[in-house]
Amino acid sequence: MILRLSDRLGRVSANIRLTFWLVLLAAMALLAAQAMSRGAGIQSDILAMLPKIQEDPLTQRAIDRVEQQLANRIYLGVVSPDQATAIKGAKQLLSALQGAPEAFSQVQSADMQGAQALNRFYFPYRFHLLTAQQKDLLASGQLAKLEANTLAQLYNAFGYANSQLLSQDPLLLYPELLKQLSPQRRLKVVDGILVGQELAQEATVRTSLNKDTQGSSVAIVMAQGVGSAFNPKAQELQLSRLEGAISQMQKSLGSEQNVSVLKGGALFHAAAATTQAKREVSSLGLASLIGVILLVWLAFRSIMPLTIAALTIATSLVFALSATLWIFTQVHLLTLVFGTSLIGIAIDYSFHFYCERLQSQKADSGATEHDGLKKTTAATPTTGITATDAVARVFPAASLALLTTVIAYLAIGLTPFPGMQQVAVFCAAGLLGAYLTLIFAYPKLASSAMRPGDRALGLAARYLSAMQAIARPINGVKGIILTLGLLLAAIFGLNRLGVNDDIRALQQSPLSVTQGEQRLRQVMSGGTDNQFILVRAESAEKLLTRLEALSPTLASMQQQGVLGNSVNLARYLPSQASQQEAYRLQGEIYHKLPQVLARLGLDEDLAPVLMASFEASANEAITPDNFFASRAGELFAPLWLAPDVADTQGQIQTQAQPSNEISDSDDATYGAIVLLGGITDLHALTQAVAPLTGVTLVDKVQDISDVMAKYRSLTLSLLGLALVVAGLIFSLRFGLKMALWITAVPALAALLTLAGLGLAGSPLTLFHALALILVFGIGVDYSLFFAESHRGEGVMMAVFMSACSTLMAFGLLAFSQTPAIHYFGLTLLLGIGLTFVLSPFIHTLTRIDK
Repeated sequence: MILRLSDRLGRVSANIRLTFWLVLLAAMALLAAQAMSRGAGIQSDILAMLPKIQEDPLTQRAIDRVEQQLANRIYLGVVSPDQATAIKGAKQLLSALQGAPEAFSQVQSADMQGAQALNRFYFPYRFHLLTAQQKDLLASGQLAKLEANTLAQLYNAFGYANSQLLSQDPLLLYPELLKQLSPQRRLKVVDGILVGQELAQEATVRTSLNKDTQGSSVAIVMAQGVGSAFNPKAQELQLSRLEGAISQMQKSLGSEQNVSVLKGGALFHAAAATTQAKREVSSLGLASLIGVILLVWLAFRSIMPLTIAALTIATSLVFALSATLWIFTQVHLLTLVFGTSLIGIAIDYSFHFYCERLQSQKADSGATEHDGLKKTTAATPTTGITATDAVARVFPAASLALLTTVIAYLAIGLTPFPGMQQVAVFCAAGLLGAYLTLIFAYPKLASSAMRPGDRALGLAARYLSAMQAIARPINGVKGIILTLGLLLAAIFGLNRLGVNDDIRALQQSPLSVTQGEQRLRQVMSGGTDNQFILVRAESAEKLLTRLEALSPTLASMQQQGVLGNSVNLARYLPSQASQQEAYRLQGEIYHKLPQVLARLGLDEDLAPVLMASFEASANEAITPDNFFASRAGELFAPLWLAPDVADTQGQIQTQAQPSNEISDSDDATYGAIVLLGGITDLHALTQAVAPLTGVTLVDKVQDISDVMAKYRSLTLSLLGLALVVAGLIFSLRFGLKMALWITAVPALAALLTLAGLGLAGSPLTLFHALALILVFGIGVDYSLFFAESHRGEGVMMAVFMSACSTLMAFGLLAFSQTPAIHYFGLTLLLGIGLTFVLSPFIHTLTRIDK
């Protein structure tokens, strides 16, 4: 079928082919322009490349809520040995960031208004609120201890007792409750600013640029970025305003004050990743392009092959960008970094075309000399076969190569990573553009005469002869010994090969970002981690009860050092049962109120008014509705997941499910998020909350890692399937034996690459597996051209140039600082190198049997 198609194309004139190619190129360019006019552009959001995890509706709502609250938060710590200086710097930062509403919102330090709002909200409900210690004392009849504490406050010059408070809360129970509601952090409020202390044992190793001394004060400033931290424009704006504010603050305080700023938040990780990706796109792509240009010039010593090669690359990039923008509307920076490898693959068609012409030119020249005619000098260009004939000769192998490589890229596109799906579309479309350029543009544009390439072809012939000399003795016992040796080496390497699917291993920010953030997290008692606890129940009351049941477990984890801190709604929103219990226990006080007032030395005339207030509040309780509608509850509202009103109609009347069999798909389920920070042992925490009903530790990072493990295995399975499919396709043209030889080269290269990774101690990841798919696709290309060729010198030269260009592209990716790209490039560096060494044996070994 391929030959019939080649014959039909041969009947089409070069001018018509060129016209068709120009129409295609114009259409793709128009498609790209249309996409750009609709707002398509470059995307750097690393979250956009992550797989989509299928969660139940409530869990997905919780994940979205947490990401919405935490993703764009930034934390700044003004560090100075002098507390007053740190506070002054923090105030200046607050003022500067509040003056940039286009970049930041919710700029604050200590929320004094929030603390006052808590006081205003809770005081009317004081008869329904008690601390755990107060409950225990009242339940055990130890009223005397509460009275003793009140007397201590009455005679303490720095106590919080006053006549107005005593007239409404004679045992001063309410102030203790307010203290419990305060966040459990080692931070104090000084002049409206949160201030922490960086202790010597908590500080990380200082760099020469960091001169802050041990025991420095750290004044905290927090803000919410406007727009996603991963959006390049929002990122640039926020960093610009922030750097300006910090610079102005340090200049105002003076260099002698020794003030530095610690930074934390996704913004700084995203900015580092964006800068690194842009740097690698420009440097790696430019280096690859320069390398390919030099390679073409050294091989052909002519401007025309160089021009045609550049045209091929440009066309492939137009096709790649147009298809990607049309399908995805955005091009990820990761796609562009991976896409630099397209330069090394798309140009292969140009190499095979010109090497075929050189080889035929040499053959024609040799035939002419054999006939006794005048020898062509090296300075005189000779024609050899026409460009149309050269295209016809490489057409079968190029078509099969395109088919198998596109299949390889489509296999990558089956992964759940949008970034990898873009890479698949980008590279597959780019290769199609290069292929179409070969078929339709080369017959006209590359028809000029060529200079003799005897030297390059001679080097290729000598290398091929060397491979043949190696291959000939590999028969019988020697072949068996060599095979066994390779198998043993492969088995040893594969036995040492481990796996690592943790997504966190693929995100490595610079030390300048991670060290400062870690110091800031220590000052803030651990900050907030990506993991959180989701508690669910069929009703709001049952949910609050479960949150209260979770509190002792979290407290135990904090005492054991497993957990740094947590934010549990149970502390701020007690259940109705808990409030009624507190009211009942306080009744023990008010039923003996005259005696209590007498023991405290207070006026007994207060008793009737206090008793009336107590009895009037019997039916007044805190509910989720009045709490979250208040100023005090605004901060905690994102942690509450109430079902839609339409979903809750008639919920109370329905038959409740058993408490330990809550349906995850029930849209009427209530949920609450418990934020966690400073986790040191995730496994221990998971084990601790596992027995609790309706309580789940949500770890999106682990979920993504599990998906990566699944698709790593799937990708390796697809590789095996692709080998089988390719073998069947090739057997239709070459026969079963030749098809086995062709597929054996990439299969053996992939196996030895895995063994090499094992020997090098590199763990296997999804990105290694994805790279092996390309090792298969490119390796098959090399084998196909050798199988199709009757004279191997031209193919050997083309394969050598192809391998060099590919290794320049992928070899440079191996030096990337981004782990995913590094793994991808390292695997291809090993795989393509091995494929280049093994592919000439297709030419030699298949001819030994003839």
